[in-house]
Amino acid sequence: MRTDTLPAELLEQATAPYRPLGNFTWRFARGKLSADPAFAGLLQRGLLPPRARILDIGCGQGLLAALLGSLDGQSVAERQWPAGWAPPPSHCWVRGIELMPRDVTRAQQALGHLGERARFTLGDMCHTDFGQADAVVILDVLHYVAYAAQEDVLRRVKSALTPGGTLLLRVGDASAGLPFRISNWVDAAVTFVRGHRLARLYCRTLDDWQALLRALGFAVEAIPMHQGTPFANILLVARLAPPEGRGNGR
Repeated sequence: MRTDTLPAELLEQATAPYRPLGNFTWRFARGKLSADPAFAGLLQRGLLPPRARILDIGCGQGLLAALLGSLDGQSVAERQWPAGWAPPPSHCWVRGIELMPRDVTRAQQALGHLGERARFTLGDMCHTDFGQADAVVILDVLHYVAYAAQEDVLRRVKSALTPGGTLLLRVGDASAGLPFRISNWVDAAVTFVRGHRLARLYCRTLDDWQALLRALGFAVEAIPMHQGTPFANILLVARLAPPEGRGNGR
């Protein structure tokens, strides 16, 4: 079994709630969770701690919440958990923010069985209140808004994070040449299919993204997050300093 993709049984469990909503919704969930390396990467590296309050900005139809919700109540052996992966982040709470009403409706309908563990808000990340979170996830979203708005969102994310909290931000590296251009072409096509208005993308180089996060007070680690794709996506793991005397452990 490959160790850079979700185990088959976990994929089935995470996507099963979307089946009653129709073939398109279920196939989209299955395709995204199986092909996008970010979801397996978050679990493999233990980037989401157990029992965390997670804010998923640009959550779409709630795939991260579906994946995390499927981790509860079953043994690691039953899930065929890959050797070498970090322990599963069970019993997390996810709040998703999404701009597209149809995606919010799909998330609410598919994942209503999770109750308060998965809540979804229709809203614009530039204006919606973030509340408080132990971890914030923003995958391939921030480049849709202007540079000043990006910086404002990141400042508000910092304010929303608890001490020692983590921002998981996937971005494209504008200095990566052809892979970056391919990323933008595919992004434009998917954006159009999902009903978004096509607009300018506000991209930065990897160095510029890291410099911005460090200027805001984050310690930043860059992890390639495009395995198996022709893209130039990088996951930036941006951590706030833990409370004095607590150290780096949770």
